[in-house]
Amino acid sequence: MFSLRFDLRAPAGGVPAPEMYRAALEMAEWADEHGALAVTLCEHHASPDGYLPAPLVMAAAVAARTKRVPIRVAALLAPLRNPVQLAEEIAVLDLVSGGRVSYVFGLGYRREESELYGLDHKTRAARLDEAVLAVRAAFAGEPLPGRDPALRATPVPATPGGPEVLLGGGTVAAVRRAARLGLGMITETPGLKDAYRRACAELGVTPGTFYEAPPDPVTVAFIANDLDRAWERLGPHLLHDARVYADWNQQAGKRIDTVLPPAITIDEMRRRGTPYAIFTPAQAAAYIQERGPLSLSPLCGGAPPGLGWETLRLLADEVLPRLVRKSRQS
Repeated sequence: MFSLRFDLRAPAGGVPAPEMYRAALEMAEWADEHGALAVTLCEHHASPDGYLPAPLVMAAAVAARTKRVPIRVAALLAPLRNPVQLAEEIAVLDLVSGGRVSYVFGLGYRREESELYGLDHKTRAARLDEAVLAVRAAFAGEPLPGRDPALRATPVPATPGGPEVLLGGGTVAAVRRAARLGLGMITETPGLKDAYRRACAELGVTPGTFYEAPPDPVTVAFIANDLDRAWERLGPHLLHDARVYADWNQQAGKRIDTVLPPAITIDEMRRRGTPYAIFTPAQAAAYIQERGPLSLSPLCGGAPPGLGWETLRLLADEVLPRLVRKSRQS
């Protein structure tokens, strides 16, 4: 019925980063106890607000604090990593989490991230290919491409064949890359599923899992009884998040018709209702019934943990019981 997403932004002058990280782990533990579908961890680098740069470390911490909830690292910027080390760390995380961690590999669209790591941004596609091939060989206990065949990356993951790895992206080029690498795909760009199936057919590849965002998705949700008050308190944090993403997309030359414009205001965000939304408990229950799981980002844009906890308490006390009652009545 719901999932939690964390990117751990902690803008200057707001809640200190240590408090944000503690809150995220406590909220992940809460999500585990309340039947969340997933805890999603994101990755970016060279962001002044401290956007989470080490999602595998955070995933290990979440795994240690939880027992059941699936953990998704989305997206993991594989081209920034040594492919052998990446394969080893994923295998260890699979072992310590009991196979609960899955991955969405991303190409990385921000030039600053490649430059921070001393890498040529233009070669990131080749490095993504190398990472996928290395991880796949390591999962199978086989020699890694281009390495001494007598050597192996160890340990082998607990999950047979290794944990799920999908490719993220929003272009036809990304679709063709996923097909060529034999990966499933996740995208927020509508209309790519047919292109993916055609690419798989051309290459003689069996299509993998394909997740496509529905029209006008709500990707950042909060719940409140007083919507005016909630927008007053949360609006500046949601606006920070939206504007940074808009700036990044614009600087990278990406399509901006699918995201909010850089000059968006809080009032405009509220009128649009997507991808940022604040629901009353009744509206949240209706959204889940009509459209599916609710994606909560309780610390979005550096929002104080107390505001995030208000959303989680309303979810537990009013939204989930409402859904249970309706399910019993139907």
